[in-house]
Order: sequence, then structure tokens, then C-alpha cells
Amino acid sequence: MSGPYDTLDRVAQIMIALVALFAFANGAFMLIAPLDWYYAIPTVPASGPANTHFIGDIGLAYLSSAVMLGYAAVNPKMRWMAALAGTLWLLAHGILHIYETIVGICSPDRFVQDIPGVLGPPVFVFVALAILFIRQKAAPTGLPKSLFLGFIDRMIPDESQYVHEIARAPGHALEKFMHFMPASSHRHAAPASVLGAARIGAVLVEDCGPCALTCAQGSLADGVSKETLNAALAGGSGLPDDEALAFRFGEAIARQGADADELGDEVEARFGRTVRLELAMAAAMVRAYPAMKRGLGLTKACSATALTI
Repeated sequence: MSGPYDTLDRVAQIMIALVALFAFANGAFMLIAPLDWYYAIPTVPASGPANTHFIGDIGLAYLSSAVMLGYAAVNPKMRWMAALAGTLWLLAHGILHIYETIVGICSPDRFVQDIPGVLGPPVFVFVALAILFIRQKAAPTGLPKSLFLGFIDRMIPDESQYVHEIARAPGHALEKFMHFMPASSHRHAAPASVLGAARIGAVLVEDCGPCALTCAQGSLADGVSKETLNAALAGGSGLPDDEALAFRFGEAIARQGADADELGDEVEARFGRTVRLELAMAAAMVRAYPAMKRGLGLTKACSATALTI
């Protein structure tokens, strides 16, 4: 899920934002002019006489959805749960309309007229979330434990034991760990290959081969070439100039080397302050994984691992 928003990410973001605007406009209309709203929607009068208090109550429900969806639309990769929560009322409303049509309370013709405004919004949000999840762009935070562990087992089948131990720990340890994970792969301005090199450089210092391979697999999914990643896994020799600098910077941070400042200045001069921050953040945080494994006695040295993808 690292990297800036691409075109499809923006499409998902816009879809959620549009539903937020719809919910806000509809809710505000219901609160400000309930009777005007009642007569403006052709199918509403057929449902019974107007009740301005009841219309206002529903307006508040729409506004609540709008607030949550608007919050989610700012950063749906991280706030997808807010989008889901904001859609619950809209989804329940749509299901009620379907039920009333099935049992004969509402006519099929009226249901068809209601579809765009009743079923359209929740469908929009679910399509947006599907765009993020299918492409693995959504943060793991909030996923059910079984789904998250299944994903981890598929991603690192031989090295997921420590995550299962975290999952078994009391005090919602896994949920807190899931909040940490996106920070360790944060990328916005840095080129994917540069960030990947810094992460691998840092984790190799920790002498955890599987961790280095996991970093490489993440960068591979981010579009970095196998040639570049294998060069980094081999110790950085043969890397292009930019990636070699990032690799050395990651190494220096991990070993707390005196040259970290100088290398950081060079990174900043070449890429800017934001990229320096992203590389420093990645190199510092990626070390948590091998440190966790080492603390649990589960570390596998680089020398015992085939470092190639």
C-alpha cells in the first residue's frame, strides 16, 4: 500500500467523496426544508404523510454518514473503516427498500425510481473499497484477525510465526501491530526503488534474511525490478547511483554510523527533505521486524537464507 495515490486510487477517493457530498446535501435539505424535501422526491409522498420531525431524524443520519465518508475520502487507504461505517446507514436504507418491495409494501416501479438515490450511494462506496482491497492498497488495520493472518501466511509462509504470537498476545497486541505496519512502508515522494534500497540496506544490518526478502517482495509489488532488488540483497554492489546512496543511508541508520548525517545530507541535496524523511522513517521502522523476531528467538541469519527473488 506504499506510494502516492495513482489514478485508480484517485477514482476510489472521488467515488467516496461524491457519496459524502450526496449524503451531506440530502441530509441538509431534509433538516432545513423538510416539507420541500418531502414533495421534491416523487416517491416519498406515496410512503405516507409528512412528518417533519421524522424527516429531520433521517436527515441527521445522512449528515452523520456524510461526516464519516468525508473523513474517509481524505485518505481512504488508511481510513477505509470510516468509509465502511459511513455506508452502514445507506446500506441498511437500501436493504429496507428491497425488503419492502419483496413483501409488497412498495411497488416495483417505485423501487426502480428509488434505485439511483437509495442503492447507488452504498454501491459506489463498496466499489471504491473493492478497488483498494483488490489492489492491496488498503491498510491492514481493522481487518478481522483470521483474514489478516491468512494474508500474512500467504505473503511470508515460512516466517509468519512471530505474527501469530502477536495475535495470541492479550491486550489487542495484533491490532496495535497492524497500525504500525503502514508507517514502516510509508512512501509518497521517494522513488520506489530508492525507498526499497534503503529498507533492504537497513534490514541487512539486522542480519535477518527473511526480513530482507519480505522487504524485497514488497518493493517488487511496488514495481521495482528484480535486478535492482537482487543487487540490494547481495549487499548493494551493482546498484545504480541513486539506489546505492539510499542503500548506504539505510545501512548507516541501522548501524547508527557516524556517516548517517553526511549520507542524509547527500540524499536531501539530491532528492529533497521529504525523501530524506521517508528514507529515514523506513530505515528506522523496518528494523522493528527483525528486532521482534530476535526477541522471540525466531531470527534466521542472512547467511542461512538464499537472498534472491
